[in-house]
Amino acid sequence: MNAFGRIAACGVLSGYTNSKKHIALSMVDVVYKRIMIHGFLATDFTSNDFNDFMSVTKDYVRAGKLSVPEDISFGIETIPSAFVGLFRGDNVGKKIVQIAKE
Repeated sequence: MNAFGRIAACGVLSGYTNSKKHIALSMVDVVYKRIMIHGFLATDFTSNDFNDFMSVTKDYVRAGKLSVPEDISFGIETIPSAFVGLFRGDNVGKKIVQIAKE
């Protein structure tokens, strides 16, 4: 993590079912690198500002300023294990099941 880095914390679905799994974060790095951690809920953005948020966010993603990690499984047969994996914390980022080739 770079100095003055920012961490947006949302989507801790795996934490609902696994109370023993914790993210290890060095508080020394947080202090010395002046890292900002901000937790939020998706419902925080369902107000009138949501459209503005989505517009800016899409622009950042398209410009490569915001990284969206994807965990892709292939084939309809992987849907059950992909779904269960959400609750185990198997994925990082957005979970996608690609059913057919584009």
